[in-house]
Amino acid sequence: MYLLLLKYKVPIEQVERVTPAHREFLDKAYRSEKLLVSGPRVPRTGGVILTRVKTREEVDELVQADPFYTEKIADYEVVEFQALKFNAALRHLL
Repeated sequence: MYLLLLKYKVPIEQVERVTPAHREFLDKAYRSEKLLVSGPRVPRTGGVILTRVKTREEVDELVQADPFYTEKIADYEVVEFQALKFNAALRHLL
């Protein structure tokens, strides 16, 4: 399982210009069942995406398709982890 931590590297006005395209990217990834949850950080300095992909190659493909990446809006930290414990409500998702 992979967690993506995004950190904006441009002013929020530039982030907002690309946000509609970023959200379309997220919608497509959700339809493909590649994501579990996503949203902005508080305060709004970046975002968090919890993926459902299995390989680092899939993560890299996902990141490279994000307009926040292609437009150089955010830096990405990729954290791989094993979900050993989780709420039973998530069992069918993991």
